[in-house]
Amino acid sequence: MSVETVDAVVIGAGHNGLTCAGYLARAGLNVTVVERRDVVGGAALTEEFHPGFRNSVFSYLVSLLDRSVIQDLDLYKHGLTLLPRPGGSLSILKDDHMYLPRDLSAAQKALSRFSKADAEAFPEFEDTLESLGDAIRAIASEVPPNLGGGLGDLWKLLKQGNVLRKLSRDQQEDLADLMTMSVGDYLDRWFESDPIKGLYGFEGIIGNFVDPYAQGSAYVLLHHVFGQVDGRTGAWAYAKGGMGAITQAMANACRASGVDIRTGSGVAEVIVEKGRAKGVVLEDGTTIHAKLVSANVHPQVLFGQLIDPALTPPRFAKRLKGWRSESATFRMNVALSELPKFDTVDHDEAGLTAMKNTIDICPSLDYIRQASDDARATGWAKGPVVSMCIPTLVDDTLAPDGCHVMSLFCQHFRRNLPDGRNWDDVKEEVADHIIDTVALYSPNLRQAIVGRQVNSPLDIERKLNMIGGDIFHGALHLDQIFSLRPAPGFADHRMPVDGLYLCGSGAHPGGGVSGIPGRNAATEILKDIKRRRIA
Repeated sequence: MSVETVDAVVIGAGHNGLTCAGYLARAGLNVTVVERRDVVGGAALTEEFHPGFRNSVFSYLVSLLDRSVIQDLDLYKHGLTLLPRPGGSLSILKDDHMYLPRDLSAAQKALSRFSKADAEAFPEFEDTLESLGDAIRAIASEVPPNLGGGLGDLWKLLKQGNVLRKLSRDQQEDLADLMTMSVGDYLDRWFESDPIKGLYGFEGIIGNFVDPYAQGSAYVLLHHVFGQVDGRTGAWAYAKGGMGAITQAMANACRASGVDIRTGSGVAEVIVEKGRAKGVVLEDGTTIHAKLVSANVHPQVLFGQLIDPALTPPRFAKRLKGWRSESATFRMNVALSELPKFDTVDHDEAGLTAMKNTIDICPSLDYIRQASDDARATGWAKGPVVSMCIPTLVDDTLAPDGCHVMSLFCQHFRRNLPDGRNWDDVKEEVADHIIDTVALYSPNLRQAIVGRQVNSPLDIERKLNMIGGDIFHGALHLDQIFSLRPAPGFADHRMPVDGLYLCGSGAHPGGGVSGIPGRNAATEILKDIKRRRIA
């Protein structure tokens, strides 16, 4: 078997691995990226799932992608085009709908049909989320301080504390609430009508298998509003050609900087000698020696499948063994011969504008709570929370003329089913159940479907090596974020094996297509090289 030597090996060609590799290569390192699957992209992937129909397979929208990553890797030059949406969300209700556009006065008008008090409260609510989103973005963009660290960590703490110091006292209080409260309690404080609480309640359970009244779930709402598109906080866009366009642009940028990207090259083990990572052994027996290893993989894959946890400190090993990782997510794409028609939405210009955004079936907090209860009892929600996008209303490259694709992001679906059942045996039945749920509001949906792609929680785990099918590489709970992600003392991407770094979503700030973990890991690696901690 061959033996090779490079400066750095990056495990995993998802967006964070490619980001990390791109930054390292730009700094002059000889970098090899090894990817288990036969395609690059990880969860940011576009596939043709039915003849002539393509769509984003897993992740499906752009907002958190950091502007510095776009600029530093010159992603627009390398093929990325973002297609902004009109903005807002469309909630499908039993006998009505609620569309909240980004225009504040129009949103108030829409809300006033359900509650005048809610319409009056909405501007302050939006302002609160936007101002705190700016603060959280600043904190999320930086490497957090390590617990028990030295002067450098103290400086990080002071620097990030200064972001909070600049907030008003009321804003600091609001931030404390959002970091600690349940999303249900937080929304109950602001609003009285079900539709607005259901719409924002969904943001607190995206990839988060909890009851909406679980403490700390309000943070996940905040996590999803700190992104930007063209300087607009909380805005979302489509990547032209699907989310795979992002990782293809990253791969192009990497190759232009000399990165060797190898697909179909799974890692069997990370080589550890005398407490230091020395490279990797691939599944085909190839050995790649390296001065450092950066891993864009789930923490429990890194320490469990690729490295014996016994080689780490006992407290770290115990922490990783108890890492909570289950997002209860079920993901579908459907190919459509015609546009779905929702009974309560007029298909005029205004209606089509609304449908260019996210379309949610999540009418109330009670609906979410029942979905959670059902999933815990039987494995999946009888009334699933379904968030839909029809990107072909903005991007006509994904389907034949006159046809459409629709993504369905669904909660709550347990990774481990009760009574010994297996997702491979029931996922088509569950997919039918989800389609039936949407068809209650869109009678032409069934006849419009000409093909579909189904990914159960088990499929997500199996295809992407995301333990528990967790799209965030671990729950974004209060004890698994910031300086505690993935473990106290190891939040700066440096793992308890010298020369080994974590650059995936298991590191701060967590999941979502941001590129921040990959960029920040590269930054810390280059610091260590400058300080001669790495040869």
